[in-house]
Amino acid sequence: MCQADTIGIAMRRALLGEIEGTCITRAKSEKIPHEYSTIVGIQESVHEILMNLKEIVLRSNLYGTCGAFICARGPGYVTAQDIISPPSVEIVDNTQHIARLTEPIDLCIGLQIERNRGYSIKRPNNFQDGSYPLDAVFMPVRNANHSIHSYGNGNERQEILFLEIWTNGSLTLKKHFMKPPVI
Repeated sequence: MCQADTIGIAMRRALLGEIEGTCITRAKSEKIPHEYSTIVGIQESVHEILMNLKEIVLRSNLYGTCGAFICARGPGYVTAQDIISPPSVEIVDNTQHIARLTEPIDLCIGLQIERNRGYSIKRPNNFQDGSYPLDAVFMPVRNANHSIHSYGNGNERQEILFLEIWTNGSLTLKKHFMKPPVI
């Protein structure tokens, strides 16, 4: 039973720690005085908008960082579909809510998109330029479990390893497991 368990543990660790993902890591707008302010004509606070940006799931073959931006005119809803990004970045769910503009105002936000692994915690400095770092969870695999089932008689024991894998939607496991690993 220990061979399948060893492989299961190694697979789980690799899935949770070694697969890269893409996230929005910074938002910038000159109209925002501070993170906990509100803007006339926008239903959400700046903090809520930043949290909504953090939840957007991206897929890319990007290496390093790139820029993107949102420019929308109210009244209306601003969703992930309003993000203008390079061709190497794909938004998984274009309907993800960012903000609701209640008046005829312009909302323009510059975004920094980064591909990495693990997670990044924002540092509470450098807010003076209207730039706000976002906590980023780069891991596309949210959870992974394994179980082992043995069958057979006497000396003829066989093991089957089952993997349960939950993702954020930015990768398909069939596609990911079919390509060779990059070391």
